Amino acid sequence: MNTNSFTFKLNEEQQQALLQLLKSSKYLSATVPHTRIAVSIPDCRINLYNSGKLLVQGKAAQEWITFTLETEILKEATLGYEDLQDPEAIQPHMGIDESGKGDFFGPLVIASAYVDEGLVDKLRELGVRDSKKISSDNVALNMAREIRKILGDRCAMVTIGPRSYNRMYTKIRNVNKMLAWGHARAIEDLLEKVPDCPRALSDKFGPTHQIERALMDKGRKIKLDQRTKAESDPAVAAASILARAGFLFALKKMGKEHDFEVPKGASEKVRREAEKLVAYKGPGILLETAKCHFQTTDKVLAEVGYTRKDLPPAT
Repeated sequence: MNTNSFTFKLNEEQQQALLQLLKSSKYLSATVPHTRIAVSIPDCRINLYNSGKLLVQGKAAQEWITFTLETEILKEATLGYEDLQDPEAIQPHMGIDESGKGDFFGPLVIASAYVDEGLVDKLRELGVRDSKKISSDNVALNMAREIRKILGDRCAMVTIGPRSYNRMYTKIRNVNKMLAWGHARAIEDLLEKVPDCPRALSDKFGPTHQIERALMDKGRKIKLDQRTKAESDPAVAAASILARAGFLFALKKMGKEHDFEVPKGASEKVRREAEKLVAYKGPGILLETAKCHFQTTDKVLAEVGYTRKDLPPAT
């Protein structure tokens, strides 16, 4: 992975200031599609895109960011100060995150990942970050493979397939409670491998007590934290990538089993694929492939001439 590549999101005022700075004769102009300006200096390329994204790459990228971008444009130190801003990030703990919650097709996957200071250093060298910031499925899959090499047995994954998911939802009727159950299982499973782990951190999706109530004896001894934007934590970021990779593998397997390319999300494209699948295999196929509490289910069934009454029981 390239650790000499950095991205920033600049507001309009910062963009204007950067445009003035990069007009200096020390910067060599370049032509890059979709940029407001693209320049280079020795061992460093700087592209400011129309979207406001700034991409800085090269062996000298960190030096330019530290001594030019942070001091003259951002007016704050951001690079290399993560441990001062969040000292708990490098202390032994596990992170938990999920993938598939907002996708009509496929399972709900929850992963947990353990880190300590040495593992955090290796993950940062790999460029581990929240999976939602990784636009390419292949990048996520490759990064997950490298994360597993680094962590070894210090990670765990819980996959709730569509049929189990639909059966659980019929009984629980609350996605956050199901998510809490999955988080608790991922914590318990990882504690079997790393029994001395003192703390678990996840993104805040509901009351902390929902996870606490689902934990068993081992899990109840661990300190449990939830916070917004927890994906900035290296353990949670690693778990998010592992969960996404698990979700992507499950979609691929489902596509082979049912002979169709499974789309992600809950878009119009997803709905059309679901309609074709139901027309070919009947309404019961949704219990095997989709999260049936989504409103998409009603729209798909209506389009093909069915109603929810035509769905078999989720058993």
